[in-house]
Amino acid sequence: MALPFSSFDRRKYRTVGVREGYAEWAPTYEGTVLDLMDLRLLARLETVDWQGAANVLDLACGTGRAGVWLKDKGVRHLTGLDFTEEMLGRARAKNVYDTLVLADVAETGLASNAYDLIVESLADEHFARLDPFYAEAARLCAADGRLVLVGYHPHFVMLGMPTHFNSATGEPVAVETHVHLMSDHVSAAHRAGFRLLEMVEGVIDADWLAAKPKWEAFRDHPISFAMVWQK
Repeated sequence: MALPFSSFDRRKYRTVGVREGYAEWAPTYEGTVLDLMDLRLLARLETVDWQGAANVLDLACGTGRAGVWLKDKGVRHLTGLDFTEEMLGRARAKNVYDTLVLADVAETGLASNAYDLIVESLADEHFARLDPFYAEAARLCAADGRLVLVGYHPHFVMLGMPTHFNSATGEPVAVETHVHLMSDHVSAAHRAGFRLLEMVEGVIDADWLAAKPKWEAFRDHPISFAMVWQK
């Protein structure tokens, strides 16, 4: 069960729904999300054979940042899925996906047991419930396949900072955010038939502070995490 972000909200930004928020954020998304948040964690994982992954699904692919990284790592057939057409348009321009699909991550409409590797990056904080996502990922995942999830760390969300962006007028706007504890992920993944192989966490370090000097007060706080699940 997700905890209400309102219990932790210190900034009181105007909040919009996920589809509306990402549609507006799409043109500036890649200029605001740092590789330190997710791609650096993917590079730290030791239990994923990227090059050996023949059929890969990038769930909530957004603008295709992770897709470019995956192709650079040697994945062969890559499918991307997102439910915001504006984000998919940006992903399409990357020319790294064999197929792009407009659908919800909990109801993809894709074939069962079709992917030996599924990646989902920086979307789980927008899920009101984790069970539908993990259940759909398990349905899509081939036998012995792996699910890699990179998330916005609940600790950092509970410091009062929702996922947010600046609108065209400069107004900070929050995207609907939910707090899922690590135990929530473990419980939902286990119910779906996954077992945890690996987990890494990213903290606010010198690289982060070089990009965001005003975050000195957050030094050494965890901001993101990556989990590798095996079906």
